[in-house]
Amino acid sequence: MNKNKQTKTHRQMVEEWKRDPVFKTAYDELETEYVLLRELLQARQRAGLTQAEVAKKMGTKAPAVTRLEIALSDNRQSPTISTLKKYAQAVGCKLEVHLVLGK
Repeated sequence: MNKNKQTKTHRQMVEEWKRDPVFKTAYDELETEYVLLRELLQARQRAGLTQAEVAKKMGTKAPAVTRLEIALSDNRQSPTISTLKKYAQAVGCKLEVHLVLGK
């Protein structure tokens, strides 16, 4: 391993990759999912809850919460509004959905 090579952060690597138009298009298409995932994880962290605790409050099992969080990170499936409402309530939040004018 070359010790002189500078290590980059994830953010730095993504910014470099975004210079590629194909990557940037694909990345931009997933922006909504990434923002939602970040908000879910931050809300769970603020509430001080584990996935198992969120699942119990939602009336489901921990693997379901894991699948929900993973699904948003790899665009496997979109959660229902009902599921997102339950998650939001479990972490002490209210789900709001807004439409904004596109660019």
